[in-house]
Amino acid sequence: MIRTFAIAASALSLAACASLAPYGPQSDPGGQGFSEQRIESDRYRVIYNGVGSPGPVADLALLRAAELTLEQGYDGFEVTQRYIDGRPDSAGGLRPSVSVGFGSSLGRYGGYRYSGSSTGVGIGLNLSGPSPTSTVLEVRLFRGPAPDRGEAYDAREVRANLSGRE
Repeated sequence: MIRTFAIAASALSLAACASLAPYGPQSDPGGQGFSEQRIESDRYRVIYNGVGSPGPVADLALLRAAELTLEQGYDGFEVTQRYIDGRPDSAGGLRPSVSVGFGSSLGRYGGYRYSGSSTGVGIGLNLSGPSPTSTVLEVRLFRGPAPDRGEAYDAREVRANLSGRE
């Protein structure tokens, strides 16, 4: 039992080594970081690839969209399309899943009768570690104050609020 626990703990600690890399450009295909593609003069596709929970990766995509907006001389951006690829439990490690089972048997063997029952409880483990996660934003840049729409952002505010995250 102790040996099994030690092996599981070792696997979990190795799986935890794969984590979201510091914010920055994507250095190689399939790696972590941001990239962007110009679609029109005021439209871009911003991609952020990472690992783990989708939330922090989506925040880094918004941060890159804000930086790109300011680099191009605009004040804000509106997200026109958003794609998020990743599961909420993609961070690895222990998952909040519990299972309970019960089984029983009854029979006869020769002149003897027998019966048996069992119960079990389990906790879900994800030993594969954090999963790849990506966010793709298609954004339209604008000048002036942000329109009163849910997907319109002031680039300076986004940068100020998200730049402390890594």
